Amino acid sequence: GLLFVPSNCRNPCGSQMKVIFHYDCGPWLDMQLKSLAADGLYVEVCSEDDETRFHHLLQTCDILWHVLRPVMADHIDSAPQLKLIQKIGVGVNTIDIKAAKARSIPVCNMPGTNSQAVAEMTLGLMLSVLRKLSAFDRQLRETGHWRSPAVWQNDLSEIKGRTIGLVGFGAVPMILAPILSAMGARVLYCSRSPKSDQPYSEVSKAELLAESDVISLHLPETAETRHWLDADAIGQMKPGAVLINTARGGLVDESALVSALQSGKLAGAGLDVFAAEPVTVDSAVLQLSNVVLTPHVAWLTRDTLERSLAVAVDNARRLIAGEALAHRVA
Repeated sequence: GLLFVPSNCRNPCGSQMKVIFHYDCGPWLDMQLKSLAADGLYVEVCSEDDETRFHHLLQTCDILWHVLRPVMADHIDSAPQLKLIQKIGVGVNTIDIKAAKARSIPVCNMPGTNSQAVAEMTLGLMLSVLRKLSAFDRQLRETGHWRSPAVWQNDLSEIKGRTIGLVGFGAVPMILAPILSAMGARVLYCSRSPKSDQPYSEVSKAELLAESDVISLHLPETAETRHWLDADAIGQMKPGAVLINTARGGLVDESALVSALQSGKLAGAGLDVFAAEPVTVDSAVLQLSNVVLTPHVAWLTRDTLERSLAVAVDNARRLIAGEALAHRVA
């Protein structure tokens, strides 16, 4: 059904707000966005690939609904009417916060809206790597052979009985940990802020690296967390361990990861995020058969989009009404 927009979102002075939704848009989402015109929100969809159109729309834009393509200082400079940058998601590392602050343009995010989707995708990537799903799929399609190489049996494993290390313990790990525990995994975590109410073992980075069969990253990318998993940290991991990253590509030294996957130091990886996005066709990661890849879509479900639009519309209403914005980060 159509997204429910409360009637109090209607512009009190009948004014209109021009919004850019900076992402590709399927038929269902397109219908949702068009329906917002009744509330004075005129949403223009702009593909992330169309830089010319993006700059053109910015000239008259009031609100930017930003997804992933970086918002740079020159974008902000070419938007004289811009009043709000609303991240559709959580991480704001793709926004030039300094440039926004210089213009006193608030930046908001929406914690929690995509946590369920990311938690489920993280589990999906774990299972895909441990059970070699993409390799089986590829082999059956390309060869038609019902039997796969017997040597693959060595690598097939279950969640049950594995030690799984979660790096960070925010909204996504809080959903994921009890699921993994219920499946029979031993769950460890390391976090910048201890969670005394959690039944899982909090350990040091060194312990987590040494003990985990699967390591899953759940940190924001900041100056402190960049290359959290570098060559030295990978060297401390268990031989044959698996890495899952649905957080940010910059958390990992990608060249060191590629080397470890090529050498067999690590058995596999499930990656939704990369050092440089979008990934280019010559990226070394794309050449590795022991990696399951998705194009930064862990967050992307219709359910996430519904929750995200509700928050984005509410913040537009707050902006129009002169109220405090929700989840303001800058």
